[in-house]
Amino acid sequence: MTSEVAAGAGGVILFGASAPSNLGVALQSLVASAPNGVAPFVMTDEEGGVVQRMANLIGSIPSPRQMGATMTPAQIRQLATGLAPRMLAAGVTMDLAPVLDVDGGQGPNDRDPDGTRSFSAHEKIAATDGLAFEAGLQAGGIVPVVKHFPGLGGATGNTDVVPASTPVWSTLKRVGLVPFKDAIDAHVPAVMIANATIPGLTDLPASVSPVVITGLLRDQLGYQGLVITDSLSAVALSAIGYSVPKATVAAIQAGADMVLYGADPTAVASLTNETVSAVVAAVDAGELARSRLVSAVTHILTAKHANLCSTG
Repeated sequence: MTSEVAAGAGGVILFGASAPSNLGVALQSLVASAPNGVAPFVMTDEEGGVVQRMANLIGSIPSPRQMGATMTPAQIRQLATGLAPRMLAAGVTMDLAPVLDVDGGQGPNDRDPDGTRSFSAHEKIAATDGLAFEAGLQAGGIVPVVKHFPGLGGATGNTDVVPASTPVWSTLKRVGLVPFKDAIDAHVPAVMIANATIPGLTDLPASVSPVVITGLLRDQLGYQGLVITDSLSAVALSAIGYSVPKATVAAIQAGADMVLYGADPTAVASLTNETVSAVVAAVDAGELARSRLVSAVTHILTAKHANLCSTG
């Protein structure tokens, strides 16, 4: 990833089930290659339970469902506050967590993307406990990212492997949206957008829908922070004709600030270059306003500056 970071990539995402013991040293070298001293976000999914990428370095933590059932919000916050310094010591600066989706299913699996990743099937408990985890991470110096806006609980499938939709909008706004409204009121630094469609609101995956990102999140709910997409490599997008470069342009047009995607290590550089070229071509063609890019970068740099201030 060094060449991409040196060229100005805003972040890197780490996948896997365990982390190398020398991760912190390796990431120091990577971050040092960033231009102008603006380090990339180094992000991973450290949710607890079945979704932990680096438990071998930072210790195993309960699933959100178990936390919600057995711990108070104060205890959840304390757990996350203790987790954060261990992540920072390993070189990770952003946690793609907590999940604020409202779900009581048996997942995570191909049919239910959430399951035990959700704190509760009750929207207010999911909000209170999820935001306790978020606040703990932030207090410990990690940038938390609440997900998957506007709520993925009860979706028809896992968007990583199949196109899927949320419950109808009239239901979603009464239940699934509640934790995200509370998160916006709490001024969370970053929100991840789901890849599901929302019957009654948008036929597009939310991650490329201006109705969701600009209309709902920005204009209606007044969110001013960093907006990140879920993985644009997801089948929910590729199955309807969106390559990563095409989806990237669409997501930024829709109001996203950062885009996520995955690739085989041998393909990271070429896919990144294709994606950058697609953005440049869209600007040159007048399809993507430069002002939209300036706005996106402003949100990114604001989040990075706030993180630097919080960690001294």
